[in-house]
Amino acid sequence: MLITSRLITTAGAAFGHVDLALSVVRHRSPMVADLVARYLVIDDRPAQSAYIIPSALAQSDPVVAAFERWAREHLAAPISIPAAAKAIGVRDRTLQRSVQRTIGTSPIRFVQDLRVERATHLLRTTELSIDTIARRVGYEQPNTLRLLLRERTGQTTTTLRGV
Repeated sequence: MLITSRLITTAGAAFGHVDLALSVVRHRSPMVADLVARYLVIDDRPAQSAYIIPSALAQSDPVVAAFERWAREHLAAPISIPAAAKAIGVRDRTLQRSVQRTIGTSPIRFVQDLRVERATHLLRTTELSIDTIARRVGYEQPNTLRLLLRERTGQTTTTLRGV
């Protein structure tokens, strides 16, 4: 969202001006920039792609869009790719290829991304325990969710809650 070349920094996107301002402040004082971002409730995001992938890309392919809808409706249950393919009216291999071609990942990885996205939202907007959230997004073990959150977002459940 920010492009810096030598002494010039430009910003794009809906809140690019905020990112630009924080970048200027961060250049002088990272500590002040982090404090301002916390007061403004602005997260640190290196690229807009973190917000558009995978859901926006999924909409460009009808098979992947149907799979995303199906997966979101079944997040709490164990995911079976053959069952998902059958439910949306395609062959297992067609689903695998469509997701790989459109999003660049496997259907299982895509479901994990959706689960992490939902869990992150629940952590930020509710007081639910990590155990409850893990079950709501399809994980029996909260540690599995904790590991995925750390891997995908680089944050712990504590920092996601803003504690």
